[in-house]
Amino acid sequence: MRKVFQAELHQIGEGLSEISILVSAAISKAAASFAVVDLQRAEEVIAADARIDFLQNDLDERAIDVLALQGPVAGDLRMIVGSLRMSASLERMGDLARHIAQLTRLRYPNRVIPAGLAVTFAQMAQLDITIAGKVTELLDSRDLTVVNDIMAAKAQINELHRSVFKTMAAPDWHENPATTVDVTLASRYFERFGDHGVSVARKVSYLVTGEWQPEDFLAG
Repeated sequence: MRKVFQAELHQIGEGLSEISILVSAAISKAAASFAVVDLQRAEEVIAADARIDFLQNDLDERAIDVLALQGPVAGDLRMIVGSLRMSASLERMGDLARHIAQLTRLRYPNRVIPAGLAVTFAQMAQLDITIAGKVTELLDSRDLTVVNDIMAAKAQINELHRSVFKTMAAPDWHENPATTVDVTLASRYFERFGDHGVSVARKVSYLVTGEWQPEDFLAG
């Protein structure tokens, strides 16, 4: 019976990694479509999000079955409850990649953002791609040094996100209301993607150490 239980836990862990790999592909494609107004790639991201949703629901159902039938305690219980929470964060990351792709589709054939912000958004996108890859690495390895990489990338995203709003608040910002809304949403989507990556990292840290650490501790 114990072997069956351990196999179920292993499958849940593999399920998280599978979702994370799909999320990483989604943000990479969404960022590319956003940068060069690639409608086909945007449509691929939007369509592929259904697969992420399906896998999350399947993983959650399996985790709940294990909770109900196996009655796990201590570290095993932390693993299952943590997996439920991490799957929700990963699913949300997929949604945010889809939102970025939907903005691209909405404004096609025009760019979502003004040319003057292209570099800033390219940097935010690359940091999100880095976070997504690091999350997958962390889920596979449980190497907590990777947590610091994720936190460092998120700190850079925060600075870029703030710079976008400083740009829009400057006297020389003369874009129309629709563009201003698009820029606000796009910056928020990229920023929140990183937030959910940090959330997964903190939960993995908790699973490994058994201690819930504040974000500033992990960042150090």
